[in-house]
Amino acid sequence: MAHELTFDEIDNFKKNYQEDKQNKIAELAVVNNGVQAASLNNEAIRPLNRTFSIEIPTDNVTNQKQSGRCWLFAALNVLRHGFAKQYKAKKFTFSQAYLFFWDRIERANIFFNHIIETANQPIDDRTVHYYLSAPDTDGGQWHMAISLIRKYGLVPSYAYGESFTANNTAAFNRALNMKLRQDALVLRELVSKGKSEEVEARRQEFLSEVYRMATIAFGSPVEKFDLEFKDDDGEYQIDTDLSPLDFFHKYFEDDLDDYVVLFNAPDHEYDKLYGLPFEDNVAGGSPVQFLNTRIENLKQAAIKQLKAGETIWFGCDVGKQSDRKQGIMAADLYETDTIFNIETKLSKKERLQTGASGSTHAMTLVGVDIVNGKPRQWKVENSWGSDVGDQGYFVMDDKWFDEYLFKVVVKKQYLSDELVKISEGPAEDIPCWDSMA
Repeated sequence: MAHELTFDEIDNFKKNYQEDKQNKIAELAVVNNGVQAASLNNEAIRPLNRTFSIEIPTDNVTNQKQSGRCWLFAALNVLRHGFAKQYKAKKFTFSQAYLFFWDRIERANIFFNHIIETANQPIDDRTVHYYLSAPDTDGGQWHMAISLIRKYGLVPSYAYGESFTANNTAAFNRALNMKLRQDALVLRELVSKGKSEEVEARRQEFLSEVYRMATIAFGSPVEKFDLEFKDDDGEYQIDTDLSPLDFFHKYFEDDLDDYVVLFNAPDHEYDKLYGLPFEDNVAGGSPVQFLNTRIENLKQAAIKQLKAGETIWFGCDVGKQSDRKQGIMAADLYETDTIFNIETKLSKKERLQTGASGSTHAMTLVGVDIVNGKPRQWKVENSWGSDVGDQGYFVMDDKWFDEYLFKVVVKKQYLSDELVKISEGPAEDIPCWDSMA
């Protein structure tokens, strides 16, 4: 039977509150300063001294501004650090906007694929509802960036610059998503009537309209450019009349298939490969897959890769126990339980099961501090510009890594033979409402 709150109960709550004078102290602190400022634990900050025994020299922190393109920024940071090392060009950057343009087109195409495939299912079906709830979003995964790079190549940032809309995506996303939902209803109806030829004709029409919208918003995609820069020694370098794919194939030696996404989701079976087909962005591209394993395996592989002078794409729950201004991520940074005199001790597994945590942001690991053989803190390159943290860099304590970091992208050579074998499949596909998504 449902409980109905009574005024006698409320009077009792008030009495209990007033009997403890510490409650009034906490009230004054929070009302005047907010929960985070009132609960800031300086003891969690003191050990983080921003000195790292293993540190990769990087420069020119990027800024995604008011967009959800962190996954692209982090992926291109990893690639540009390799480029910088090989060609002595530490300040060189790639165009995120270029790949973002093509991501809009590819995602629209794969969205139409999903809509046509599920057209005979009820519109309130859980999977159909998922597709319609967010047809085209900013967020993404490592494999999504790889799919775009393989198909469309890379260009320097100066060859296809940031537009206002690339930096401020909300208005464009609203317009595009309304269009895609409308298109979806048209396609569903045509499929239900068995008009297959008209389905394909309308798909082409709709994709052409999406291309028009993206071009108006971001500018026409570059087809040819001259690679031109001065290296770290001041030497002038130029290579003319390159296509984006020419540039990628000529200047990048790494096989992108060598990378594996290690995931740490304690609510799923460990040492198992999972597929997330609903997050694929390019039809025929690299499938989004995670190898779920223990957090120690993520750390060991990450340390090996950093020792080899290679940076690492990683995904985390950036809003938890972090301070944007100071660039701090410490597991005990805020003592909110102390302020409210409560106890919340959900494990990482329980937070995933209840939706309290998940991977919300991608960044780049560029250093680690090893003390007595164990990692103490990690250096993080963010993509929020140089005005946050220490010139755009954050420091993460190792406990935060355990609790709020979910995935790292590492090369197979830094994994055990067992994990490499698992990474090569087969993968078990999970539904779109899974906690890993």
